[in-house]
Amino acid sequence: MAIISRALIASLLVSLLLMQLVEADHQLMTSASKGTLPLKKIDCGGACAARCRLSSRPHLCKRACGTCCARCNCVPPGTAGNQEMCPCYASLTTHGGRRKCP
Repeated sequence: MAIISRALIASLLVSLLLMQLVEADHQLMTSASKGTLPLKKIDCGGACAARCRLSSRPHLCKRACGTCCARCNCVPPGTAGNQEMCPCYASLTTHGGRRKCP
């Protein structure tokens, strides 16, 4: 009888631990996908240089991209478009309501 109760308690503790780990992983993935908790800082200079390499106004592009990258810690891949990859980057606008980030 004592062995059965110990096994039951041990299995309950293991179950609770697994549920806690799954919940923590879910919260981390949810917050990371929303852009609220960056997993690591990216190299904004390098990312913006790649993003703005085909721009007709590269200095302006890099300045705007750098501001957006600093706020969002994300730069979409490619030289244009793909803004759905970084929702924070896509949501930043100027006072006039135009997209701030290149």
